[in-house]
Amino acid sequence: MENQCVSEYAYIKKNYIALKEELKEIADRTGVAVPTLVCVTKSGSDEELVALAAAGALDIGENRPGEVKRRGELLRDAGFSPNMHEIGTLQRNKIKLIIDSASLIHSVDSVKLAYDIDRLARAAGRTVPVLIEVNSAKEENKSGVAPEECERLLTEILPFENIKVSGLMTMGPPLDDCEELRKYFRLTKKMFDELGARYGFGDCPILSMGMSDSYRVAIEEGSTLVRVGRKLFTK
Repeated sequence: MENQCVSEYAYIKKNYIALKEELKEIADRTGVAVPTLVCVTKSGSDEELVALAAAGALDIGENRPGEVKRRGELLRDAGFSPNMHEIGTLQRNKIKLIIDSASLIHSVDSVKLAYDIDRLARAAGRTVPVLIEVNSAKEENKSGVAPEECERLLTEILPFENIKVSGLMTMGPPLDDCEELRKYFRLTKKMFDELGARYGFGDCPILSMGMSDSYRVAIEEGSTLVRVGRKLFTK
């Protein structure tokens, strides 16, 4: 399937290379490190996913736990070694679907969720890196911990032995003007720096901010990881 995908889906490679070049240009202009690109593949077919991996994309984001597992296996069967990211709101009863395959869970926002991840990771014989999701705009009915509760959550889950808190993630509210997201990204970056200095986020701390419409502003505000999807699958 790989050879067929490379030729039939050449636009995937073109889009991926163009996006990587843009991220480097923004980072160079801003004076920051080039962020990790997590390719969100919900809108892509399996064939497009394989073409994306063939182009060099090995950080793959899915918000559907079953697809984290299935698509990770699909790519490994095709000869790739992907890092599979669980990027969506994670229900506790779905953790078992990803506990063997997730390289990073982006959306921890409660002690109960962290406890269950830790318990299942221990049973699986591994340690799972996670990010604390911050509801930086304090939106009602939206996942994530309020900024003022982030440190409390961090200190409560740090003792868990089979998860590793690697940093923070925020999405920000849905706004037409991405410039209006800057204050929420800036707030989360400030928290990331302060909590990282106080408690540590490991050797490779991660600040996940910015998606398809907002990654430019997010990089300027210090994001080390962006999640982009539909730009990659546009013909």
